[in-house]
Amino acid sequence: MAQPFTKLTTATATAAPSKSPPPLVTFVFVLVLCILGFYTLHHPHLTNSTSPPFSTSKLRDTFLSLSSNNTISTYLRDLTLHPHLAGTKPSLDTIQYVKSHFENLSLDTHTVKYKTLLSYPAHASLLVHFSNSSVTNLSLTEKDTGVFSSDVVQPYHAYSPSGSVHAKVVFVNYGREEDYRALEVMGVNVSGCLVLARRGESISRGGVISVAESKGALGVLLYTEGDRLRDGSGGVERGTVMRGIGDPLTPGWAGVEGGETLDLEDSQVLKRFPKIPSLPLSLENALIILGSLGGGFVPQFWNDSGWVNGLRVGPGPTMVNLTYQGEKKVATIQNVFAVIKGLEEPDRYVILGNHRDAWTYGAVDPNSGTAALLDIARRYALLMRSGWSPRRTIIFGSWDAEEFGMVGSTEWVEQNLVNLGAKAVAYLNVDCAVQGPGFFARATPQLDNLLIEVTKKVKDPDSRGTTIYDQWVATNELLNINSLLYMKLIRDGNLVFFSVSGLQIQRLSGVDSDFAPFLQHAGIPSVDMYYGRDFPVYHTAFDSYEWMINHADPSFQRHVAVAGIWGLLVLHLADDSILSFNYLSYADQLKEHEEILSKMLDGSISLHPLTTAIQELAAAAKEAEDEAKQILRELETTGDTAVLKTRALNDRLMLAERGFLDSNGLQGRQWFKHLVYGPAGDYESKLGFFPGIADAISRSTKLSRRDGQALIQHEIWRVARAIERAAGALRGELT
Repeated sequence: MAQPFTKLTTATATAAPSKSPPPLVTFVFVLVLCILGFYTLHHPHLTNSTSPPFSTSKLRDTFLSLSSNNTISTYLRDLTLHPHLAGTKPSLDTIQYVKSHFENLSLDTHTVKYKTLLSYPAHASLLVHFSNSSVTNLSLTEKDTGVFSSDVVQPYHAYSPSGSVHAKVVFVNYGREEDYRALEVMGVNVSGCLVLARRGESISRGGVISVAESKGALGVLLYTEGDRLRDGSGGVERGTVMRGIGDPLTPGWAGVEGGETLDLEDSQVLKRFPKIPSLPLSLENALIILGSLGGGFVPQFWNDSGWVNGLRVGPGPTMVNLTYQGEKKVATIQNVFAVIKGLEEPDRYVILGNHRDAWTYGAVDPNSGTAALLDIARRYALLMRSGWSPRRTIIFGSWDAEEFGMVGSTEWVEQNLVNLGAKAVAYLNVDCAVQGPGFFARATPQLDNLLIEVTKKVKDPDSRGTTIYDQWVATNELLNINSLLYMKLIRDGNLVFFSVSGLQIQRLSGVDSDFAPFLQHAGIPSVDMYYGRDFPVYHTAFDSYEWMINHADPSFQRHVAVAGIWGLLVLHLADDSILSFNYLSYADQLKEHEEILSKMLDGSISLHPLTTAIQELAAAAKEAEDEAKQILRELETTGDTAVLKTRALNDRLMLAERGFLDSNGLQGRQWFKHLVYGPAGDYESKLGFFPGIADAISRSTKLSRRDGQALIQHEIWRVARAIERAAGALRGELT
């Protein structure tokens, strides 16, 4: 249960000493705010929109001053007392905790339930038959240090089919097509074998299994190595292997009580799941098997990390018997919402969200983000008690079942698609708020400049006297991404970075968190941010509060930093008279995408439609920028007319992102509608943008030259038309 309001501001925790103001100073400051809030409740004239209780700068400074690392620490400790896998009984406690927290802050709170297909393990075993006739029954659970709860789910792959495999093992490196090609050169065929792969960043968990299935493998064992498990924890990475996102029984619509659902044996449902069983392994168990294989030595290019040097690929002579029994069942999940209604534009929504469910304790993933979300709500509640109300409506979303494939957020977006399409200003996502040092951000390009400006206002948690912006720039200069790494990304695939004032802002083409349905299905401008690139206890039972305070953020100042950026972004988007969207940045990004695409294609394919459309968007963006400056001048001297102009311009700025959607979606993956940012169908694609073009390039290799070129050209025209739609939306005029 969340603590009452008066206790929330003075919560203590077992974290390292706080850098917050002394308790007495904080108490007096908060007391003054509460008195002001009580006074304004009885003097309504103080809260009208023309005489706000705070100036804009004072409001934002006050928001930042209300931070409390000890309070965030308490939230995280409470949220991670026990595992809370979606759809299980223990998850109800965290649902109630978040709901009670919002209610105790007097926020308008509600939950939305969905019936969705989830997946749980029933039994798994792994017997290793060595060439000397000895047999070892490998333990598939993590080493219990005495702190694990009985509620910790055993390591498994959600939506893996049940099955039993007895076969020789082949080591396939990361399980990419290029790895199988190397094995073919060595004369190794994996058909009829059990493959053992290591997790890598260039191919998803589900992708490894899909490729293995296509090669005739009977099953997959997948282990994690390198930086993630250098701490020797013996952790095992759980995760989903379902294709696509959202509830597989309700593709494109919400899984509401009494609504339509597909049968589990429906072909649309079955194609979402692998056909061969798989299990995650610890590094220790993987080495037992790898050390017993014969055959040729691994190819030299596999030894990128030094971990596999001297290993052999098989097949065998070791035989492994894998048995997995899983259960797919319909379970109830719950999203929790808190709403702060806008005073002037209640029908315009700024949404900030984080998922709540976790594979185990979830201290990093996702409850570092949940703790930050709760703290922002606490601070906003204090501002409201002092008389503040946002111009636009703010919605807090706590999503369920993200770990199974962004299920909770996807169902909600599908259920509210029309209203979101007409009224959502932006979606601001934080998942793993704190994994370690270093700030990273992903965004749609019109939000680049706002994101940069906000980081200039928040103190860096690791360097005294500097801002997050200062350290962000310094880190990028140190990495020298603009030269060698930048070119490597172009060559090795999935270029997702864009340089803005020396900073590298990632784009949102992946499907690894809850921004995916908002941007890639509904066309809503989005941001995702986090501290730290990776962490060794990802999806393991060691992702605990203890690991957080010992490794990732002992003083919880990084949590404070993320909450500061997140909350300020929301305040800007909810309160600025004109939305801080810069489509000139978007046009510049598209030009850079076009240049990269041009280097990949030969001259027989014309990019002229793309070039013309981008120029049109740039012209419309410049007109919108000039119009915004003119309206701001008018707002200083005139009334109703300028207000109406402001509303009209904001609507065009908000709706322009929707122009990049195509009603037909990506070929073969119609749910994904965004033609600029979305996942490519082929993980080997060299493009981290224009997913339809990326798919066409991949498919063209299996067609005649003429047909392949025509396919690519058609997708270029589709993207060009999408960019023209966005430009038309910015102008707001009919042709």
